[in-house]
Amino acid sequence: MKTEQIAVQLYTLRDFTQTPADFAATMSRIREIGFHAVELAGTAGLTPTEAAKIVRDTGLQICSSHESPGMILESPQEVVHRLGEFGITHAVYPWPADIDFSNTKQVDDLIAGLNSSGAVLRRAGMTLCYHNHALEYFQRDGRTVLDDIFARTSPEHLQAELDIHWVQAGGGNPAEACRRLAGRLPLLHVKDYTVTAQGERQFAEVGSGNLNIPEILASAEAAGCQWFIVEQDTCPSDPFECIAHSLDYLKTLCATS
Repeated sequence: MKTEQIAVQLYTLRDFTQTPADFAATMSRIREIGFHAVELAGTAGLTPTEAAKIVRDTGLQICSSHESPGMILESPQEVVHRLGEFGITHAVYPWPADIDFSNTKQVDDLIAGLNSSGAVLRRAGMTLCYHNHALEYFQRDGRTVLDDIFARTSPEHLQAELDIHWVQAGGGNPAEACRRLAGRLPLLHVKDYTVTAQGERQFAEVGSGNLNIPEILASAEAAGCQWFIVEQDTCPSDPFECIAHSLDYLKTLCATS
């Protein structure tokens, strides 16, 4: 991993990207902290072209974008158009909206829809990725829904954005999950996992929790990961300070040459 491959997910800074002016100011702060790229999660009402210009004018790249689940499944050509305006190639299906994982037909329809939409993006030279939470670790017939999603879709049509915190929360092994997705893991959500004295799960700055981050990142690199994306869903203090702490830690693990 190189420092240039480390991005930040803008959901972490959602309270600071509510207006176009805030969006622009936040991009500047992200670059000042030392990040080289961002992953989009909304654009404060800006068009893709406008948002992309603001991001790039601050010296940042856009590595990928979380797009509407409904749009991805129902209007994939519109996603292709949006990615073209952003000037990027990776779209992420962020959340299985309104899917009941205990309902076989709904799961089957989701998997078929992801494969079909991913084919549309691939024909345009783009990539659809699936972002997991803990709920994909729901088991059916001895296999998790996450396993089903990737077993029943083409690697050419669907890749992964593995979220290591949610893998842990679902009872999985993040490093092993990376290894199992070798060749299908262009994006990784890098976040940590800690437990309070009361036994409650919490999000943590990368390197300050219980996950074996060096092992996980090594497994992700071996799997072909291109972008290591810092995200912290909730922050105990200033989110800008939190992402700075995560970046400082990750820099200690970066290749020096």
